[in-house]
Amino acid sequence: MICKKLLFPAIAMLMAPTAFAAGPYHAVVAQDGTGDYKTVSEAIEAAPEGRTAPWLILVKKGVYDELPVIPAAKTNIHLIGQDRSNTVITHRINQGGKPQDQPRYNLTSYWGCSVNNPDSPTSGKGPAMTMVFGPGFYAEGISFVNAWGTPSSSGPQALAIHSNADRVAFSDCAFRSFQDTWRTPSSDTARNYARGCLIEGAVDYMYDGGDVFVEDSEFYNVRGGSVIVAPSHGPDTKYGYVLKDCVVSGNAESADGRTKLGRPWKNAPKTVWINTTLLIPIAEAGWDNMGAIPAIFAEYGTHDRSGRPADLSGRKHTYRTRDNREGSCPNTLTADQAAAYTYEAVIRPSEGWDPRAISAKLPKPSGIAYADGVMTWKPVEGAAGYIVYDGDDIVAIVTEPRAELPGVKTSLKVRAVSPTGAKGLLGT
Repeated sequence: MICKKLLFPAIAMLMAPTAFAAGPYHAVVAQDGTGDYKTVSEAIEAAPEGRTAPWLILVKKGVYDELPVIPAAKTNIHLIGQDRSNTVITHRINQGGKPQDQPRYNLTSYWGCSVNNPDSPTSGKGPAMTMVFGPGFYAEGISFVNAWGTPSSSGPQALAIHSNADRVAFSDCAFRSFQDTWRTPSSDTARNYARGCLIEGAVDYMYDGGDVFVEDSEFYNVRGGSVIVAPSHGPDTKYGYVLKDCVVSGNAESADGRTKLGRPWKNAPKTVWINTTLLIPIAEAGWDNMGAIPAIFAEYGTHDRSGRPADLSGRKHTYRTRDNREGSCPNTLTADQAAAYTYEAVIRPSEGWDPRAISAKLPKPSGIAYADGVMTWKPVEGAAGYIVYDGDDIVAIVTEPRAELPGVKTSLKVRAVSPTGAKGLLGT
């Protein structure tokens, strides 16, 4: 859980070293020159197009100040961070208009990093800090941090990531900003998945379309009166946003009882919260008006940290749009209705894309021994390779259960790597 604001300063990027990828990964990114590339963008640019099997990129710990783009032709890129606390992709960027046109922000500092400012280094870029257009993208163990929205705690729009493709998945990642943190696909039928992630913001910080299944994740609110989701779903979207077994939390300012679960942006949006744990109080109405009438904005099994059921009797079910249209939608689900919102129904792994399997963790290696500069361990069934650590540093990436490690090693650990690049449990 990330519960404190971290400021990530800009860092200078160097030219890529003449190194070679190791172990099961096709490329390794490392700022210290111990990999194939020193930036994530360089590694993505070098990846082949049209892959049907995963292209595995390991990103060692570091703060990568850049604007990565995964083009539509770069399919099945798997971007694996060393760990989400220390592997950070960040940049200072937003979508603000001219200051005189946006007086509600009462500031001008955002204009220096606006994509709409012709004199800004971000002019015409993004607009999200990380843009994903390539189907089959998978990220693990990475924090995507918009360096405008996170430290400023203010608008305008400052996207951390736009996952605008089908078959996009995240495991143990963090998305951090203030307004519009995570933009999901604009396509009605695209599928996205997230597990064990932290999504942070204050204003519509998960928004747009697609069938998106988020489980075992935390929605962290950074101000009073936050609004979490702002979906837009067209007629071809079957399920919309399905947020299951998640936690709604936040800082002290967010615990004022005014936070809303969502509001309807456009079209006929769909969102269900199932088995949600509320660590902060939210508004009695639960939802708010915006630009559309929802097809469904509903809950099932909402409860507090002690497991006591939330009182849903005051939840909103009638809506008025900005152009004064009125309508209503369901605000609760029955047990049978909630049971229909399954991973299998929303993500459709039977069709060949199974992000739970992609992100599955292999067990801890056992039988670890170290003598005369050589570390060995028992093979892990199903492993494509292994990552060896000395403390918090990666010191070897190998395909066999053996690593030559000359010199003094004080805290050796190892984890198996699956064929998808996912990191297994840590053995010590």
